[in-house]
Amino acid sequence: MTETETNAYDVVVLGAGPVGENVADRTRAAGLTTAVVESELVGGECSYWACMPSKALLRPVIARADARRVPGLRQSVQGPLDASAVLAHRDYYTSDWKDDGQVGWLDSIGADLHRGHGRLSGPRTVTVTGPDGGERVLTARHAVAVCTGSRAALPGLPGLDAVKPWTSREATSSKAVPGRLIVIGGGVVATEMATVWQALGSQVTMLVRGKGLLPRMEPFAGELIAEALSEAGADVRTGTSVESVTRENGTVVALTGTGERIEADEILFATGRAPRTDDIGLESIGLAPGSWLSVDDSLRVTGHDWLYAVGDVNHRALLTHQGKYQARIAGAAIAARATGETLLAEPWGAHAATADHTAVPQVVFTDPEAAAVGLSLAEAEEAGHRVKAVDVDLSTVAGAGLYADGYQGRARMVVDIEDEILRGVTFVGPGVGELIHSATIAVAGRVPVGRLWHAVPSYPTISEVWLRLLEAYRDA
Repeated sequence: MTETETNAYDVVVLGAGPVGENVADRTRAAGLTTAVVESELVGGECSYWACMPSKALLRPVIARADARRVPGLRQSVQGPLDASAVLAHRDYYTSDWKDDGQVGWLDSIGADLHRGHGRLSGPRTVTVTGPDGGERVLTARHAVAVCTGSRAALPGLPGLDAVKPWTSREATSSKAVPGRLIVIGGGVVATEMATVWQALGSQVTMLVRGKGLLPRMEPFAGELIAEALSEAGADVRTGTSVESVTRENGTVVALTGTGERIEADEILFATGRAPRTDDIGLESIGLAPGSWLSVDDSLRVTGHDWLYAVGDVNHRALLTHQGKYQARIAGAAIAARATGETLLAEPWGAHAATADHTAVPQVVFTDPEAAAVGLSLAEAEEAGHRVKAVDVDLSTVAGAGLYADGYQGRARMVVDIEDEILRGVTFVGPGVGELIHSATIAVAGRVPVGRLWHAVPSYPTISEVWLRLLEAYRDA
């Protein structure tokens, strides 16, 4: 029996995805010794099974759609996409699922990587079981940061494991285009993957339990994307439940609540996320395995002054960019507490992840794109704000017409009529993903409507929609 090795650090980070990497970057920049524990690939879900592969798959799809709306170009891009080239493009952006580059980056900042499965084994202690079965114990003088992310949540349908369904991981890493694909769900993963595989040649059927797509955005976002998916050839069915799924001679059969049989080659369940906290030793410190971890705005876990939960595991905003933002805040807070500096924990302070509450941006990379930040109209009203929503047809903006013939899109600005600041902004239309940061600055900065009149949009750009929104608010 080999002797267990023990190593002491200032900080131990559990999980080497983008969130864990950013925590380590900030703590190392502050001069704290830092260990990072990873059981899979350094770079995590985003790099290999989510953000990067999905956007690499979507980019050719969106570029072709845009080109087909441009005079003089549309006739050159009427043929099918080269699926093999698109998949190879995806493989390039995942580094063929090898993490050498990411490991090199960790080395460059002076963080120690420990490969294996890490579990809390008491306060400030993580036991790592390596690939060879050997164990080492890592102790943290100041903090342990749980950055283990989330996984796809599957429904409790009988026999589902035997069907071997796709989750987001299989949908972004498949080596072949299925002839027929059933997509269960109507959120971001469902709409983006339906967009990809329909464009690459699959016959996609979307089965959505709710009444529309993208339920967390303004209703018109889901409506416009559902119309576009239907026009592209997908079969989008809302208000449809799935009662059972089987695989018969290689064919997937989904039985709906109305008794209809739908057959396909593969089935993707995009029905939510669950925290990857079921086997990280939470029970050793009095927390429930498999639970989301509650934190304060410095990302410190409630009741544990040495434990931080950063990214998806705290359930504040399940988005890579928001997790990285939290990581920068958490890393700075850990460093401040370790060195005795004053903690700037007031809203919008250096050690408070205030944006999680009021200014979370998101882009859905479908055709058309949907982008939003802050609160929807319904959310703002539910929160008790006195608000007014103003809408603009994006096709009325000169830059939109130049961007694409027959441009279709919509913009909404939700204004707090007491404070005259923006509570939320939503854009839907081709190319709008690049508009959302201006809205994020306006929402996070609480920029008064009166000052926004002095932020002059360049002509002729789609950003001129800002002027149209302000005019609509003035004239309402």
